[in-house]
Amino acid sequence: MSKRPNSLAHGLVEALSQQIRLGTLAPGAKLPSEGAIVAEHGVSRTVVREALSRLQASGLVETRHGVGTFVSQREPAHGMRLNVATALSVRGILELRLGLETQAAALAAKRRSESQLQRMRKALDDYQRSLANNDSCVEEDKRFHLLIAEATGNTYFTDIMQHLGDAMIPRTRLNALEKGDADLSQLGQVANLEHEAIYQAIRKQDADAARAAMWLHLGNSRDRFNAD
Repeated sequence: MSKRPNSLAHGLVEALSQQIRLGTLAPGAKLPSEGAIVAEHGVSRTVVREALSRLQASGLVETRHGVGTFVSQREPAHGMRLNVATALSVRGILELRLGLETQAAALAAKRRSESQLQRMRKALDDYQRSLANNDSCVEEDKRFHLLIAEATGNTYFTDIMQHLGDAMIPRTRLNALEKGDADLSQLGQVANLEHEAIYQAIRKQDADAARAAMWLHLGNSRDRFNAD
């Protein structure tokens, strides 16, 4: 019986973590490319992406978009550290986000600028374009939520969301290759409708509606994960 992707990802996290702890991958060093890790460890690209997401959530690595993934130069602040075991719990992260992002959405509705609103619109348009092309929507999804955090005007919201990294996206969307195209598309369409409701509430500067829309979105995400 073949190993499940989740256990394969856990094994890869352990292997890469050990290389970092032993100094084989030194602070600031760039990790091998996704293809090189696939070839070396005999796993799929989906497994590699999941493992890197967990390492990022644990604070061991950081991703620079368009450049690559690097070993963190220093330990994250003690109060902001997520260990690898914590990063494995998508439900736990969604519960954290339910408290964090419902308040962020309410504050964003009150404080957002027109420029921030335009960037949220652009993120959702990009999300819908990727969805229509059957491409991954993870980056656009993450960007939309980060923009909401930014619009609060409170940098603590942004800091926490950035620290979560790709771990903020439920595994049902992050591990696109583990699900059928129809199933993935349906999940993306539902999330898109929920995003639109959040955006419209923020656009109208309706804090209560924004809070409720975000609660519904993240609650549904938690339920979708539990159903898998």
